[in-house]
Amino acid sequence: MIYLFVLIIGFVIIWFAINIKEEVLRISAAIMGSLTIIWGFTLSPTAFQIAIELVGVISVFTFCMRCWAKD
Repeated sequence: MIYLFVLIIGFVIIWFAINIKEEVLRISAAIMGSLTIIWGFTLSPTAFQIAIELVGVISVFTFCMRCWAKD
């Protein structure tokens, strides 16, 4: 369950980065949050990783199909 803690910390850092006004701090916090989320994702079990990958692929596929249908 440590992966959930690391993922939550990563998302909190990203939220903090969005709310910062100073550009240098915003960039460094966004990079740190991204690295923390990647770290939490690698610590997570395989079933969780596959579920997240499926959600990502399905959402991108439906978005691409809507764009393709417009042409």
